[in-house]
Amino acid sequence: MLLTIVAFVVALGLLIAVHEYGHYRVAVACGVKVLRFSVGFGRPLLRWQPKGSPTEFVIGAFPLGGYVRMLDEREAPVEPHERHLAFNTQPLKSRAAIVAAGPLANLLLAVLLYSVVNWNGVQEPKAVLASPVAGSIAQSAGLRGGELVERAALGSDELEEVRSFEDLRWLLTRSALEGDRARLEVRPQGSSAVRELVLDMSTIDSREADAQLFRKIGILGPWTRPVLGEVMPQGAAARAGLRQGDVVLRVGATDVVDGQQLRELIRQSVKGSASVTQPWRIERGGQTLMVDVTPEAQTDQGATVGRIGAYVGTPPEFVTVDYGFFEGAWAGVVKTWDVSVLTLRMMGRMVIGEASLKNLSGPLTIADYAGRSASLGISQYLVFLALISVSLGVLNLLPLPVLDGGHLMYYLWEGVTGKGVSDAWMERLQRGGVAVLILMMSIALFNDVTRLFG
Repeated sequence: MLLTIVAFVVALGLLIAVHEYGHYRVAVACGVKVLRFSVGFGRPLLRWQPKGSPTEFVIGAFPLGGYVRMLDEREAPVEPHERHLAFNTQPLKSRAAIVAAGPLANLLLAVLLYSVVNWNGVQEPKAVLASPVAGSIAQSAGLRGGELVERAALGSDELEEVRSFEDLRWLLTRSALEGDRARLEVRPQGSSAVRELVLDMSTIDSREADAQLFRKIGILGPWTRPVLGEVMPQGAAARAGLRQGDVVLRVGATDVVDGQQLRELIRQSVKGSASVTQPWRIERGGQTLMVDVTPEAQTDQGATVGRIGAYVGTPPEFVTVDYGFFEGAWAGVVKTWDVSVLTLRMMGRMVIGEASLKNLSGPLTIADYAGRSASLGISQYLVFLALISVSLGVLNLLPLPVLDGGHLMYYLWEGVTGKGVSDAWMERLQRGGVAVLILMMSIALFNDVTRLFG
């Protein structure tokens, strides 16, 4: 819990500070007097003003946001000798640059974070596929499990090297959400023959990008050995006499080839709401044994599935994914671009009803993922920060009146018509923008509560 809170506060503080620093730095460069730079709202917890600087720096008590207050005739009277320092007296291009600088700072931070991860290297599962889910797209395409994915591409793009399972998962995510086919060049274990398979994603209802999406695709994780890990006391596995280190060879009449297949067989070992007892053939200490196992019937996302109370499968084989300096920086740019485009497409699909509003996430989900990623290591936490930074940058560029994108929309109107938006229309648009933003935040918070506590 403490790790989650610390990781969440650090993430918010960093991303908000970078966003507001973008506004601040460009405002100063354009000759605008900045009165206050605040990370957080509400009562100031800490404030200071560097000697010779007109700017007061503040850390507020409520961390969900920040602001840069500039000298502006629309907010308070400005002395005649300082009028040239006011924001509202600046040329259109300067005002637009100041407003756009915040979101762009978040996108540049994402590029830097992705680049740092690429330069440092990260341990990721090797792209060896587990057995596909029965009846899934992967199984229909001809995957059987144990194949190494060497190269892959989206649609008609050129095939590119797949460095890890995470590379493959990202490509499959894009393929499913865009309704395009994924082309995989695979090599079965123990074989030198390479073949290309096509996963047709057009049949997937991708309105909800959750775990069920990958179950329909049929690729849930990398290949692992069908070995039992820790066995929970009083669980079904313990009652059947199973032990940690047992290798499962067969469940009922089905030969077991990997951990993913074993997990699926356990999930499906129920009829209605009742568990089914099956004979398991296991290997223990070089001997083959037969054990009758009765999984427990439990509810998972509205479905009744089998559970045995034991960790199933060994850790997958890992590879170190790293890049050279220029290659890593370019990969950071590409990843930031891809995530930005995918985020915009998902937002657009939610607006027109082609994607579920359940995909919206609020502060509770972000805090949960912050804690989880931090517990996995610095590289995973940096990737999480980069993802949230992209989301913050893209969100603020939306043409919603209360956001930076809304102000850019006003400046576009001014550039086209030669006159600014009237005060009356400005007030109406601001009220509408606030209403939309409150609605989005309410939906996101409801999704958080449902997802974490439902």
